[in-house]
Amino acid sequence: QVQLVESGGGLVQAGGSLRLSCVASGLTFSAYNMGWFRQAPGKEREFVGAIRKTGGITYYTDSVKGRFSISRDNAKNTVYLQMNNLKPEDTAVYYCAARWSWGDVWDISGYNNWGQGTQVTVSS
Repeated sequence: QVQLVESGGGLVQAGGSLRLSCVASGLTFSAYNMGWFRQAPGKEREFVGAIRKTGGITYYTDSVKGRFSISRDNAKNTVYLQMNNLKPEDTAVYYCAARWSWGDVWDISGYNNWGQGTQVTVSS
């Protein structure tokens, strides 16, 4: 059974930083591309960024470029989302997810496995 477990969320002031982690089990982690999504209250879940299975390539939505970075440690079955210079509009539940293909990595429909999410709240 595939499990993705996010952690590291919390309350932070604007301009602060958080590092989210997502630990995977029940799958060959190194065979999956990993994505991060977020969902704010009353809004649809949106793509944040993704990292290729080997870790060499990342892709981000425009609103987080230069502030967020994704990395992974395949030996630990873990993907990370480093979030710097956080803004109140970054407030959301953050989810990690896994998919086979890299093409259209921003497309939510391509992700087969999801974590339960971790809350990030940025105060102004």
